[in-house]
Amino acid sequence: MTIKTIFALLILNLALTGCMTTVDKPRRATDPNAARDSYIQLGLGYLQQGETDRAKAPLSEALQLDPKSSAAHTALALVYQSEGEYPSAEKHFRSALSIAPDSARILNNYGAFLLALDRYPEALENFQRAAEDTMYSERSRVFENLGLTHSRMANPEQAKASFERALRLNSRQPLAMLELARIEFASQNYVPAWNYYRRFAQISGQNASSLWLGVQLARRFEDHNSAASYALQLRRLYPASPEAKALSASESS
Repeated sequence: MTIKTIFALLILNLALTGCMTTVDKPRRATDPNAARDSYIQLGLGYLQQGETDRAKAPLSEALQLDPKSSAAHTALALVYQSEGEYPSAEKHFRSALSIAPDSARILNNYGAFLLALDRYPEALENFQRAAEDTMYSERSRVFENLGLTHSRMANPEQAKASFERALRLNSRQPLAMLELARIEFASQNYVPAWNYYRRFAQISGQNASSLWLGVQLARRFEDHNSAASYALQLRRLYPASPEAKALSASESS
């Protein structure tokens, strides 16, 4: 799972409970909080559809109604992040945290933003703070993000512990399974690596990197059918990838 995929999940997690408003402009509700929430949901709907320009207007309306809305600031941060407007995104993330400094959701979103920018120590700090909230419904994803950050910082033992914690909280976290398979494979612990990988493959799509790992693991256990299947998918779906070139090299050596 890529950072882009994680970002898409963060957008979905941020959406408020209830049906998405489908009109271009919500009716002004008697309750200003209800109007604010309708604007936020409308903005998030546009963001999920990739219409970031259209998302800004309703989110700005929400902030006019409630300048202290951490949800509106977070949504705008995600809009600007998707557009590559990183200073504006960070400004709104920081505004959201100034309003709700202990919000695990905002800390996790901001941590993912920092991770995408390779600002690992800052990302780690935000994920660690988010993980302290034992009632946060997406806590397993926080530990996944902690694991990814530790991996980028070359801390394999801490990464492994974080991914294992993620799976204890939610046994169907494919990213954690795949990353644990990578860690165990790198440590030449092939049995747990193969077990994690097969669990991952049962519930998740594949990319070039994961397919190449599958080929190598299947070969280790002389599972010729699986090795051939992963190799075929790698050649067909990602013919120009470095992993496909590594596959060709391994077959000619």
